[in-house]
Amino acid sequence: MTAELQLLATINDFARSTPWLHLPVLLLSTYATVVYAVLWVGVWWVARQQVSPRAMAAAVWAPIGVLAASLVAQPVSLMVKEHRPCRELPNIEAIGKCSKGASFPSDHAVAAGAVAVGLLLVSRRLLAWVGVLAALLVAGSRLYLGVHYPHDVLAGLVLGATVSLVGWLVLRVALTRMVAGLARTPLRPLLSSAPARVAVPA
Repeated sequence: MTAELQLLATINDFARSTPWLHLPVLLLSTYATVVYAVLWVGVWWVARQQVSPRAMAAAVWAPIGVLAASLVAQPVSLMVKEHRPCRELPNIEAIGKCSKGASFPSDHAVAAGAVAVGLLLVSRRLLAWVGVLAALLVAGSRLYLGVHYPHDVLAGLVLGATVSLVGWLVLRVALTRMVAGLARTPLRPLLSSAPARVAVPA
């Protein structure tokens, strides 16, 4: 047995021995999108208080980055066509449902990697780091549930983080200008907590 399979077996043994933890982990994994949405609202609020077009542009990019990473991951899954460990390995028991979908890369981990980077692009405050921890817990939950191999989760985290970061580096100037422009429209209250400057007559 390889070191990776041994690790997965150890995690799965731990999962079987902690039935009291099954429901919380299942809920975290199932409703990860809700968790991410709440975190995004939090960092959007932080960006709005910072009165910074760049911070708000990063907040706008964060959910787009998650979507972009998910779109990039789809053809990878179709090419690799890896089966899930709970369907391939007789000693691995799924906690909950064992999906028939592709195992590599983990969609949850892809989103988690993109979310983690997206939050940190907006802010380095406590809320962002809490979000990073939550995203990593979501990714780790897929191992606990027995529905992914460790390399599925690791690859997903790296892919999601990379797409989010590269996308931001490519689009940050355009997004920052867009936010600065929208801040001069009736949408300003959504983008900044600072009052609009009023031109003083000469």
